[in-house]
Amino acid sequence: MARKSLFCVLFLIAAGCGDLQSKWGPKAAAPKDMAATELISREVIFGNPDQASPKISPDGTKLAFLAAVNDVLNVWVGPIDDPSSAEPVTQDTHRGIRRYTWAYDNDHILYSQDKNGDENWHVYATNVASKQTRDLTPIDGVQARIQQTSHDHPGEILLAINDRDPALHDIHRVNIASGERTLVQQNEGFASYLTDDNLNVRMAMKFTPAGGLEILRRANGDDSWTLFTSVPPSDALSTAPVGFDKSGKTLYMIDSRNRNTSALIAYDLENGDRRVLAVNDRADVSGVMQHPTDKRIEAVSFTYKRREWKILDDSIRKDLDYLKTVADGDVNVQSRSLDDKQWIVSYVMDDGPVRYYRYDRASRKARFLFTNRKALEDLPLAKMHSQIIEARDGQKLVSYCSLPVWSDPDRDGRPEKAMPMVLFVHGGPWARDNWGLNPYHQWLTNRGYVVLSVNFRGSTGLGKEFTNLANHEWAGTMHNDLMDAVDWAVQNKIADPKRIAIMGGSYGGYATLVGLTFTPDVFACGVDIVGPSNLITLMQNIPPYWRPIMPLLSSRVGDHKTEQGQALLKERSPLTHVAKIKRPLLIGQGANDPRVKQVESDQIVAAMKSKRIPVTYVLFPDEGHGFRRPENSKAFNAVTEGFLAKYLGGRYQPIGDDFKGSSIQVPAGVSGVPGLRAAM
Repeated sequence: MARKSLFCVLFLIAAGCGDLQSKWGPKAAAPKDMAATELISREVIFGNPDQASPKISPDGTKLAFLAAVNDVLNVWVGPIDDPSSAEPVTQDTHRGIRRYTWAYDNDHILYSQDKNGDENWHVYATNVASKQTRDLTPIDGVQARIQQTSHDHPGEILLAINDRDPALHDIHRVNIASGERTLVQQNEGFASYLTDDNLNVRMAMKFTPAGGLEILRRANGDDSWTLFTSVPPSDALSTAPVGFDKSGKTLYMIDSRNRNTSALIAYDLENGDRRVLAVNDRADVSGVMQHPTDKRIEAVSFTYKRREWKILDDSIRKDLDYLKTVADGDVNVQSRSLDDKQWIVSYVMDDGPVRYYRYDRASRKARFLFTNRKALEDLPLAKMHSQIIEARDGQKLVSYCSLPVWSDPDRDGRPEKAMPMVLFVHGGPWARDNWGLNPYHQWLTNRGYVVLSVNFRGSTGLGKEFTNLANHEWAGTMHNDLMDAVDWAVQNKIADPKRIAIMGGSYGGYATLVGLTFTPDVFACGVDIVGPSNLITLMQNIPPYWRPIMPLLSSRVGDHKTEQGQALLKERSPLTHVAKIKRPLLIGQGANDPRVKQVESDQIVAAMKSKRIPVTYVLFPDEGHGFRRPENSKAFNAVTEGFLAKYLGGRYQPIGDDFKGSSIQVPAGVSGVPGLRAAM
């Protein structure tokens, strides 16, 4: 069970680390210095995975997974007993498929795809036998989302589509084989709906002007709505209905009201009784295991430093106990057959690729399938050390620090001498960093940098009080947290204070611009990826389908429609303070970004050029909010690597042919990065 479309929308704005002996096999010994350490190519780290995201068909007979066809990710399908004979069934030739699911008819693969990053998602259905793909939403300029699939209605799905009103998604019932669709719920102003396995629309959510949430329940027998419960603004990011049991009479909710961290709650919709199924005093609910057909909750996970499971149903206890012995890492059951006899299980490590197994419950035996990146299996990769950093006001910042392998031979998370460092800031900001294999951490540590990622206030999953501390604090206390983390790294002789960079995407890109404008003497350079420079234009240019959540954004960031709000947003905008920039800046932008539009990068580049402040600007005409095509991702990282080497002193892999197949353009600052002019 996953959080439904409300939280999906919100997070689009968007865990103690121990040194475990790998059960995969002997790891390569840590090299004695940088010269003895293999330079891992960007292709190995950022190219397409070999195989990833395996999922078992509902009937348990077939296995699907992602793998490349002519360097583009597609869905492959083969017999569950012989996955090596799998063949590609989809035919994407451009952006690659990243997420997919089985239809419950066992005959179709469902996936979403947009055009060049515009986020106008179409939903496609591919017949695995004929390999024919049908666009279930063949309408230009609209966005479709998969709302509900159900084993009780295997040939149909519910889709949310904004074709009638670009701000609102109506619910349609769609026949997977024919594409025929029927409107079942016209949206009259709701942010999202909750539906059940009978494909009925059961609940609706909308935000109040103050940023709170109203959850409404459909009245019996008609289309009217009655208020089910109200959620105050302080709980609006951590409270929502998420699903039903098989009977449809029990509602499951994530609920933080009357507590700091969100709990999993079961509500009896007939008598109003409520039961707390699971709660943790340090972290919010981060995931659940739910029986595939009767929908009872079997286990709940919480992530403070790393994921921890709380078992609620003893029927799976022996299974999870056994799975802990199969491999090291954080275990996750990510796919199950409908009869629940077979599971697909993944193991996430910090210093190795993700490992996938097929688990037979009857024999209680796990059979290895594959890792997602075989080339990483025997490389000396960096450990990710969790660290609780105390902010200046006493708040605890759950952070993750990775060091070059040669700098930390005893693996205690402290280098033998202070190193150049990259402060890598997550996006959102209503998201969080987690423990595990992070390609940016591995790439940058291999180049000679410490990498520090910080869950600053505003990050989610660590209790509502911590999240709410960020209200109206963009470039305020949120930035102070990052500075306190930098101070920690310097004071502990981890980071060389003269060689620290700040880097990130989306909110992390904004944080980079803030770092170079609000604290211009701290960082040696910055890398901004699709970050907003002007909070007023950011709020003015939101996609139309974000309008239902505008009250939440205004209450958290600032209201651009009021004089007071505009003053706050202007003062907290890096563009306002552009003249303070002293250090080199690299900016990456997708031309089709619907969230942080190109104007956000254009205007700060223009302002810097007018003041003769050097800036390198990289633009991709076929990308949106981030760089999805591997060719473009590798191209931008090649530029970034040379940029960081110039200003931090690490090593770098020449650009070489990493621009091949990329749409990269450099409107400004081509001379600011070693080898860039020649490569262009």
